[in-house]
Amino acid sequence: MNTAVRPDVAYLPSDLPSGSGPRPVSAVSWSAIAAGAAGAAALSLVLLVLGTGLGLASVSPWSNAGVGASAFGLGTILWMLAMQIAASGVGGFMAGRLRSRWPDAHADEVYFRDTAHGFLAWALASLAMASLLASVVSSLIGGGVAAGSAAAGAVVSAGGRGLIAAGDAAAANADDLASALFRSTDRAPAAAAPAGTAAPALSSVPPEVAAMVTRALRSGEWPAADRAEVVAVIARQTGLTPEQADQRLTEVVDRAKAALQVAETRTRAAADTARKATATASLWLFVSLMLGAFVSSVAAIYGGRLRDR
Repeated sequence: MNTAVRPDVAYLPSDLPSGSGPRPVSAVSWSAIAAGAAGAAALSLVLLVLGTGLGLASVSPWSNAGVGASAFGLGTILWMLAMQIAASGVGGFMAGRLRSRWPDAHADEVYFRDTAHGFLAWALASLAMASLLASVVSSLIGGGVAAGSAAAGAVVSAGGRGLIAAGDAAAANADDLASALFRSTDRAPAAAAPAGTAAPALSSVPPEVAAMVTRALRSGEWPAADRAEVVAVIARQTGLTPEQADQRLTEVVDRAKAALQVAETRTRAAADTARKATATASLWLFVSLMLGAFVSSVAAIYGGRLRDR
């Protein structure tokens, strides 16, 4: 029977022949890695909750109150880095300090194993946090996308409705279109409405007229037949001459196009700002994770050295 002790096999004390030396120890202490990962994940969660509370306390829905967007973004980045450093440092130190001792390993091998223990503790903690916060992050991202879409839609809608005040592209509703096209201020004296008579509502305008105006605003083209019909309705309901009605229609449409261009510019600017913010957040998240991996590995080396002493 071969009683030679194999260095790659762990033996119970009763299985070792007398004088065979200490039992071989595994190069990976999974219990230490799990302990370090649990500590890092727990501390990350605590710091995340604290950071969320501090962030919500620093902002305000009122103007000239609370921190600005730039300060809030900078504070978020700094807190994210600090959270990774603290949590990864604690987790790596625990993984290095609690691992089994390797009495026969070379110094370089001990250095590598400690580094690997810290890295594995960081990796396990990161996966645990990602799994724990997956639903929360998805909800936050989904809510942000929905809010952004609603805001963009509101900007486009408001811009498309801005038709009324001279030289003003402020937002207005569908009734303002009727007021702009069919107001009575420019009527001829013979066709003037009695005092106190309000401009006709859009509901008093033939639906096909409103449809033609809307279609022309969207496409940017005016079929000759549609424009002639709209001009005729304006002239009939306001008492303007066909030339005056055509001029009014041109002015209203030009103001509407300008409002739409402003709204489109704002929407594109908002989308570009959101894109840049997302890219910046992703890059800083990458930096924080890599920093966490480095700190965890270094802390494990330090903890391992203390363990061996």
